[in-house]
Amino acid sequence: MTNKRGIFSWALYDWANSSYFVIIQTFIFAAYFTRSIAEDPTTGTAQWGNTISAAGLVIALFAPFLGAIADKAGRRKPWIAFFSIMSIITCALLWYAEPDNSFILYSLVLVFFATVGAELSFIFYSAMLPDLVSYDKIGRWSGWGWSIGFAGGLACLLVSLFAFVQSEGQWLGLDVDSAEHIRATFILTAIWFAIFSIPMFIYTPDTPSGNIGMSEAVREGIKQLKDSISHMRNYKNIMLFLVARMFYNDALVTIFALGGVYAAGTFSMDESEILMFGVGLNVTSGIGAFGFAWMDDKSGSKKTIMISLVGLIIPIISIVLVKTSLWFIIWGLILGIFIGPVQAASRTFMARLAPQEMMNQMFGLFALSGKVTSFIGPFLVGYITLVTGSQRFGMLAILFMLMVGFVIMLRVREEKSDKTAFSS
Repeated sequence: MTNKRGIFSWALYDWANSSYFVIIQTFIFAAYFTRSIAEDPTTGTAQWGNTISAAGLVIALFAPFLGAIADKAGRRKPWIAFFSIMSIITCALLWYAEPDNSFILYSLVLVFFATVGAELSFIFYSAMLPDLVSYDKIGRWSGWGWSIGFAGGLACLLVSLFAFVQSEGQWLGLDVDSAEHIRATFILTAIWFAIFSIPMFIYTPDTPSGNIGMSEAVREGIKQLKDSISHMRNYKNIMLFLVARMFYNDALVTIFALGGVYAAGTFSMDESEILMFGVGLNVTSGIGAFGFAWMDDKSGSKKTIMISLVGLIIPIISIVLVKTSLWFIIWGLILGIFIGPVQAASRTFMARLAPQEMMNQMFGLFALSGKVTSFIGPFLVGYITLVTGSQRFGMLAILFMLMVGFVIMLRVREEKSDKTAFSS
């Protein structure tokens, strides 16, 4: 069943898409915004958190609806292309975000649309997996896809670090005073995303077109969404899983959105140091995603998720308590080992439970579970930081969400759902 060139090209899209999350949302632009564009790091943290929260809310509202339409329309690539282009263009436009307070609104608006595009494209991308490999190999390819994504993020970080940040872009004659050597990495992100997306569009097979017009697809999609939501009440185990994921994925979203901000504000790490940390984090994350991939298929997705959650909780506690940047880096690298496995195993779990004919919609609901409250995590961290004047207190919100997700996940049963259960 596996088309090796097709599935590898599919995984390569993760390599492409990761450039946005690594360069813009987590490490370089996030730190650049709070340190150089915002009025001060504390206010910048709150503004950044609110923007990521707003994007998450939009994603949560639209993901199931768009997924239902895509199920009826058939093809997934047009959706991936549209949202990818949205993210690519807005990333490129961040080049014009100069280190000045007057660019606060400009920056946040672009980040909002870049986030929405990158996240929504990934929903339809993930929904392709069950059609590309056999059931018993979904776990390993889900994990390998994440590991390739981390490798892509690592490669993009290395290029950014050595070609622009550390060299200050002297080979291009960039102006350091206006941070052009930092802003050039945003152009790199757009180019990276665009180029490495191409193989997936060329070589990875898509589902056939439903041969219906868009207006009919919208009507049928809405009807199917209503039906599936009503039927979901009869499947408490799946709902329980989605609620658990709602909490622990919210914690991950907050880590990605505010990790660089925390490093810059609490440990006074500059862009170069944050980049080096990002390199190490992507190495450990890639190793974790690759190494745990077989566990997902052999021992089950739930066990992989539970072990990963423990592996996230302990480092977060340590990161809040440590006083030096060295220990922050050490515990951050340990944290990275478990980021990939919990994401990959969650995707596998849904891929195995979801009805085949409603895969896009189910991944839309999957995205809903990860986004419907995703605005709360960044908001809480930003709000608590603003009220207490301490980023350490703000980061405790992440710990709370991970622990709640762990407790709920204890009650989830690992079982193979009837693939036609939702279509009645």
